[in-house]
Amino acid sequence: MSLANLPLRCARDDSSELHNQEETYAMISPARRCRQLVGSVLATVLCAQALPAGAQSQPASPPAEHWQAYPQQPEAPKGAPNVLLIMTDDVGFSASASFGGAIPTPAFDQLAREGLRYNQFHTTAMCSPTRAALLTGRNHHAVGSGAISNLATDEPGYNSVIPDSAATIGRVLQLNGYDTAWVGKNHNTPVWETGPTGPFNHWPNAMGFDYFYGFNAAMADQFSPELVENRNPIDPPANDPTYNFDRDAADRLLRWLAIHHTVRGDRPFFAYWAPGSMHSPHQAPADWIARFKGKFDMGWDKLREQTFARQKQLGIIPQDAVLTPRPAAMPAWDSLTPEQQHVASRMMEVAAAQLAQCDYQIGRVIDWLKQTGQFDHTLVMFIQGDNGASDESLHGANNEMASLNGVEPSDKELEQGIDSHGSGDSFGNYPAPWAWATNTPFQWGKEVASHLGGLRDALAISWPDRIKQSGLRTQFGHVIDIAPTIYEAAGITAPVSVDGVKQQPIDGTSMVYSFDHPDAPSRHTEQYFEMLGNRAYYSNGWMASTTPEIAPWDRAHPPVDANSFKWELYDLNRDYSQGKNIAAEFPAKLAQLRQKFDAAAAQYKVYPLGSNLMTRLDPSNRPNLLAGRTHFTYYPGDTRYPENSVPALARGWSVTAHINVGSSEARGTLVVQGDQFGGHALTLENGFAQYLYNPTGRTQDRVRLIAQSPIAPGPHDITVRFDPDSTGGPRAAVASLLIDGTGVDRQKIPVLYRVLHATYFGRPGLGKLLPSAPPSGPLTDVSLSSVDIELAPRK
Repeated sequence: MSLANLPLRCARDDSSELHNQEETYAMISPARRCRQLVGSVLATVLCAQALPAGAQSQPASPPAEHWQAYPQQPEAPKGAPNVLLIMTDDVGFSASASFGGAIPTPAFDQLAREGLRYNQFHTTAMCSPTRAALLTGRNHHAVGSGAISNLATDEPGYNSVIPDSAATIGRVLQLNGYDTAWVGKNHNTPVWETGPTGPFNHWPNAMGFDYFYGFNAAMADQFSPELVENRNPIDPPANDPTYNFDRDAADRLLRWLAIHHTVRGDRPFFAYWAPGSMHSPHQAPADWIARFKGKFDMGWDKLREQTFARQKQLGIIPQDAVLTPRPAAMPAWDSLTPEQQHVASRMMEVAAAQLAQCDYQIGRVIDWLKQTGQFDHTLVMFIQGDNGASDESLHGANNEMASLNGVEPSDKELEQGIDSHGSGDSFGNYPAPWAWATNTPFQWGKEVASHLGGLRDALAISWPDRIKQSGLRTQFGHVIDIAPTIYEAAGITAPVSVDGVKQQPIDGTSMVYSFDHPDAPSRHTEQYFEMLGNRAYYSNGWMASTTPEIAPWDRAHPPVDANSFKWELYDLNRDYSQGKNIAAEFPAKLAQLRQKFDAAAAQYKVYPLGSNLMTRLDPSNRPNLLAGRTHFTYYPGDTRYPENSVPALARGWSVTAHINVGSSEARGTLVVQGDQFGGHALTLENGFAQYLYNPTGRTQDRVRLIAQSPIAPGPHDITVRFDPDSTGGPRAAVASLLIDGTGVDRQKIPVLYRVLHATYFGRPGLGKLLPSAPPSGPLTDVSLSSVDIELAPRK
């Protein structure tokens, strides 16, 4: 039995037990869990290192400082703390209880209560950019991350490639004697580099992290994630009905921490934990969802009012702060029918359960650090959200993947699927007004970098050895400040050169000065913001902001020239919630801040601006490893081919599976891409060749082609082909199923949708292709030699 396996099993067994016994939000029997986990690790290590009896008489090795020829590992500065950096996903400023919200998050709240909580901390308003800025300490455009990696364009500020001149926290700490791990979401690898052949120089291992476990994507199914360990794709357990990713990530991090503590406990660690929660899909175990039943029946308007009152009571916001009004495009809660209210309440219950369950898993790790005596010596920086809450779906969705194809559910469809919302049969998001309510007291939300609802997130910092007095901190902070804060806390100077590459200046400002001085003036006094054309400039409390022209939920809006956006002005020194536009009163100040924005934009590669998300989403904006080819051959195996490693469905696309049938009972998956939320597959079912196209999860968009008789034993070619349908419009096609070149079934498709998922050859995918059907099984009584995909040559 290996050292790697035993602690993981211990952690999983323990967490499964807890999963069945959880009764409250508090952690149950933390000391017992810790003793079991640490005891297993210690026992395993001691067994693994035990020497044969004869070896006891061998001369002892000389002390390490006497070695002459062996390279020496770097040592951390004396007293350097462990660092645990946590950042959740799409969580609003006021979601958590300690910032006035209605969602109990005991782990985060305890850190905030016993450590420091910051009420003027900012992100970039979207995922990849915030994470790039967090990891490097540089402004997001300065490291090629002006938008999420899926929206990369051929401009220096937007190419999604973090340059070697901006080494991450992981690499810098690695070079200074830290062991490093990254668990959870990675959305900073260029999308065209996420395939099975890389290149891997922008994967976490190459960015300074000794260990990585998580997913390389914008989002992940909590019950069926496309997992990666280091550089190796792995499947979640197929037969564990209690599995969810947040718990799995906690198990993996606990194992890594336990082994590190046992084997290399004299060295500090840096662990970066990036859960996928609360990004859609909103999913959680059923028992967690049940805890929130009825908790949001008051609706988003009342929730926002209640949250605002709690924020003032807690002192999180100034007493003179104003509550900004609901945007006109968002419906009032009282305008909804009882059925619509029921659906909306359920969606918020699921989202709350997801964050609460995620917080519970984080609490397990915090608890373990305490029980092993490491917590006081650990700098914990917990950023609750990588941007404001997601207002990307006005009425909510039960399948976000369909929304990316422009398909929004009707009220009836939402009602029909509401009982399954939050389960493995949903891939949903809540209505935008809930995001607005959890961004209290600010305007707007995710994607909107002009207003605080998209930019301001809750931050808690704990370091008992160093921070002796808890309290609120009101200094202006930004995600680029995290790296320099960690460097100062560890006694490290940001390097001039890393791996032979001269480094860009750190753009952030250390926040250590605020630890002991709650009233110290802000040292980070100027900051630009930009995302999808929405932009702002902050200077010593003044903030110039453009007026958003495209709502985040409006995917059909025609392109708008971002240079034509109007500007607003706010005095945040007197207007905490950015509620009063005073541009007309101070035109000179507005002009000054606009000039400052232009100067910063030129310095950090912000221009040219682009405002339309759907236009940027077009794959032609990014490199394509398959470009220029019309023929592709794939071979069966466990390899996962991400979306960018397989030619996308289009008119003129065909796939041919070369098989050898052993009997008339042959069955199994030949090719599958995606799952019930958007997918298609070519299979054999008891000898019958069949093709299922399920691009949006909706019954009306499904196509099934099936042979009329079982295929005979022997070698065969099974083909599915999509030909243009000139009578049906520019996106219409005719799908045909052929066996050995002879057509056996065909059907017209009014709109040929793209499928946005990974592809497998000769094995089932991670999920089922229809909600009511189990996943297709492995190949039985048939062998697959290869699969050819052909594209019609471009005219």
